[in-house]
Amino acid sequence: MVDYKKYIAIEPNKRFGKPILIGTRISVYDVLNWLANGMSKKEILIDFPELKEESINACLSFVANRENSIRVA
Repeated sequence: MVDYKKYIAIEPNKRFGKPILIGTRISVYDVLNWLANGMSKKEILIDFPELKEESINACLSFVANRENSIRVA
């Protein structure tokens, strides 16, 4: 699993504090939304050359970690 902490940060002054890929204004939500709407990793990398495959994988890892830590009362 990718260590998402190397790729993702939460900065209150960028994108309203949403998790973003470090060095960009691209949010984790943006990447997940592109994937959910059928874009391949390759297509994302072509459209956003500042990203790397590890960045996309970090978004998936970040969300998987969050999902795993959600507790239901």
